[in-house]
Amino acid sequence: MAKNEQMVVGIDLGTTKTCVLVGLMGEDGLEVAGFGTAPSSGLRKGVVINLDSTVESIRQAVEEAEKMCGQRIKVVQTGIAGSHLQGLNSHGIIGVKDREVSVRDVEQVLDAARAVAIPLDREVIDTIPQQFFLDDQEGVVDPVGMSGVRLEVDVHIVTAAAASLQNIYRCCNRAGLDVRGVVLQQLASSRAVLTAEERELGVVLVDVGGGTTDIAIFINGTICYTASLPLGGNQVTSDIAIGLRTPMEAAEKIKRNYGCTTTRVIDQDEAIEVPSVGGRPPRKLSRQILGEIIEPRLEEIFELANRELHKSGVYDQVVSGVVVTGGTALLSGTAELAEKVFELQARVGFPEGKGSGFEAVKNPMYATAVGLLQYAAEKHPAGRSNSNLSRLEMGSFFNKVMTWLKDFF
Repeated sequence: MAKNEQMVVGIDLGTTKTCVLVGLMGEDGLEVAGFGTAPSSGLRKGVVINLDSTVESIRQAVEEAEKMCGQRIKVVQTGIAGSHLQGLNSHGIIGVKDREVSVRDVEQVLDAARAVAIPLDREVIDTIPQQFFLDDQEGVVDPVGMSGVRLEVDVHIVTAAAASLQNIYRCCNRAGLDVRGVVLQQLASSRAVLTAEERELGVVLVDVGGGTTDIAIFINGTICYTASLPLGGNQVTSDIAIGLRTPMEAAEKIKRNYGCTTTRVIDQDEAIEVPSVGGRPPRKLSRQILGEIIEPRLEEIFELANRELHKSGVYDQVVSGVVVTGGTALLSGTAELAEKVFELQARVGFPEGKGSGFEAVKNPMYATAVGLLQYAAEKHPAGRSNSNLSRLEMGSFFNKVMTWLKDFF
């Protein structure tokens, strides 16, 4: 490891896969040094339902990432999702001591905003400042050092079911990992796929994962609304398996290779080979049938997300439109279907990173993992591992990545 380099790790505990990303923090910024993935069957709709299966999935993904980067992983940043998550907006106000805002004053006003009634079975996982008010001045981004007598703040508070949160910690701990922080998954994804201009003008992030669809709305550069739907790509796969009478594994491959969200762009004569169940021979079916199965399910997911947008009360302020990410966003025609349902412009969100190695994970299915890695680097510098990680030769790293991608697909 170079003199000023340190390691950070993000781990995405998904319903269908566990993904571990390892990054190096150096003078040139953050670069991806390795990653590992493993199938996940211990979570359902973002909640741990099988502790042992989840621990095994984490261990497999971590081992793969460790082999690629050549170093032990000890400290991680992870995400949390699921319908048990709840977001609410709150307001705090305090008097400023000495008429100059200090860091202590900011901490106190945030504590005042957090002083809301929360059930005993829930825990606060994040308090996100939206804007500060100093006397009669609103829209203050950082009040530290400014003069005033009254400091106020608007915040977005995210709470989670305490049991679900503790199960995530327990799984990681049993896998030999120290969890330095837990982040709302759509907040992590937004960090990876949204631009500063979109956040400022108003944008809706729709992260379609395997078991849940996570929603985050940004207005004037800050998050103002979060929600989670208990539907995701697994429901699409299940519909295909039932509709085409094919095993789930085959249905997932068919979805990835031939899936389309609209039948209008499919040639009526185009056919696909569909494996049968029970050892029966495969069949040839029209791809139109596949489109007719996928389109209504994804349209339903977008309709439910659109309800959340209208429920938020900021529909008219969403100037930048909708950004769809997650593995399901790779289906052909996703952006067009989103535009139809939301009646807003839409695009598919690919995770971005300035450092080397990010091209290897520039895929919507890695949006949350990339965001968690960036979050670990920016928000938790104290959590960076001090292990002796040698600097990788990026050419060798990309060869490993390309080999893995060929095997995976």
